[in-house]
Amino acid sequence: MDEVRRQLEELLSSSVEDVVVKSVEVTETVVRVEAQSTDRLAACPGCGCRSGRIHGSYLRFPRDLPAAGKFVVVALRVRRFVCAEESCPRRTFVEQAPGLTRRFGRRTERLRSTLASVGLALAGRAGARMAAIFGAPVSRNARLRLVTSLPEPPIAAPRVVGVDEYAQRKGRIYGTVLVDVETRRPIDLLPDREADTLAAWLAERPGIEIICRDRAPFFADGATRGAPQALQVADRWHLWHNLGEAAEKCVYRHRGCLRPMPAPPDEPQQEEVESMVSSPWPTGHRFAERTRAKHATVHALLAAGHSKRSVARQLGMGLNTIMRFSRATTPEELFTGQWQNRATRLDAFKPHLDQRWQDGCTNAWKLWEEIREQGYPDGYSSVRDYARKTLRGKPQPIEPRPPSARAVARWIHTHPDALTERDQLQLKAALANCACPLLRAHGHRTGGRATAGVDRVRPRSYRPA
Repeated sequence: MDEVRRQLEELLSSSVEDVVVKSVEVTETVVRVEAQSTDRLAACPGCGCRSGRIHGSYLRFPRDLPAAGKFVVVALRVRRFVCAEESCPRRTFVEQAPGLTRRFGRRTERLRSTLASVGLALAGRAGARMAAIFGAPVSRNARLRLVTSLPEPPIAAPRVVGVDEYAQRKGRIYGTVLVDVETRRPIDLLPDREADTLAAWLAERPGIEIICRDRAPFFADGATRGAPQALQVADRWHLWHNLGEAAEKCVYRHRGCLRPMPAPPDEPQQEEVESMVSSPWPTGHRFAERTRAKHATVHALLAAGHSKRSVARQLGMGLNTIMRFSRATTPEELFTGQWQNRATRLDAFKPHLDQRWQDGCTNAWKLWEEIREQGYPDGYSSVRDYARKTLRGKPQPIEPRPPSARAVARWIHTHPDALTERDQLQLKAALANCACPLLRAHGHRTGGRATAGVDRVRPRSYRPA
């Protein structure tokens, strides 16, 4: 036992002075080490006066690093001294063992530093699991408190500073983050993004030579007033981000060109149109067009294998009407009775409505606004009824969905080798359909090689916004 005590004394004395081990008690799960301080004088934490007058003593039980899978508890007897300085607000104080304990500490400094190192490496939950493995269980919150209580590492005076904003609450509360561009480590966080706050922070660091920022006016004002000697530049990310936004806005203004050109109709369709025109029945009459559309729909459903009752339920028509449509080989056989082909004010605008409907515009309100600009005098209800009764029965061409403006902008700024064959074909088709000389020149000039150019670009100074 004496040999064990000497070994423990050597372990303690290597990092702690004026502490002697009195006894060691080993059980199945715990190693209890009784120790005592040997220093006769202690310094008051209030006034710094050293005193040797003892008021009393008590035991502290800080936990130490585990040994052989067993918990190690140090039963340290500490003394309470009476302060010799009468003007000191502290009447008594407790001695501390430097390197072993601290005020209100329940762990030794060695265990505390070890847990903090694990917390820095693995953070909360993973660090708590690792600590439980080597015999020092602690909760994840306690581990995070140990990490946050560590002193801030010394930061050298930065030469190149990156200034950007961050969101504490997106859309409501924003702050400013400052980063050392050379070391790529954050330096400080400002509570807001005001120019005065940034200018005051920069004024305290006159060694700053270059400021990388975005185009925000408050950052420009703060950088100009706080560091007039610094060169203001835009970094690669902001250059690329601004270029992408500008390209996307340009493509969005010409989003109508992204829709593929309609394919020329086949010969059978032309023959069908010619036969319809040559029909004695009017092609622009609302009843004739509605009847032709219903006839085509009924025969298409019957050819697909639907029963007549099923077709009646789907179209909301009577069974007798479906049977009459099914018996008619052509829609002209259904044109019976007296016709009242009265002219309306909408007849002059129906070709435009038909063409826009075939182009994919199926919003009746938008169609009414278009023809109203062309001189249509009546209200919206006539266009709504014409679209609901006539246009909705016409078959619409099935076209592929046009690409979005963001996708086209991404294709333009991506290297051709990084694009798939399908994306290359879609980009080529979009640029061929667009009549904008700026967009076509941009696409042919960059050729999707904007990434390589941005990688090689060096920061250049520019006038503050």
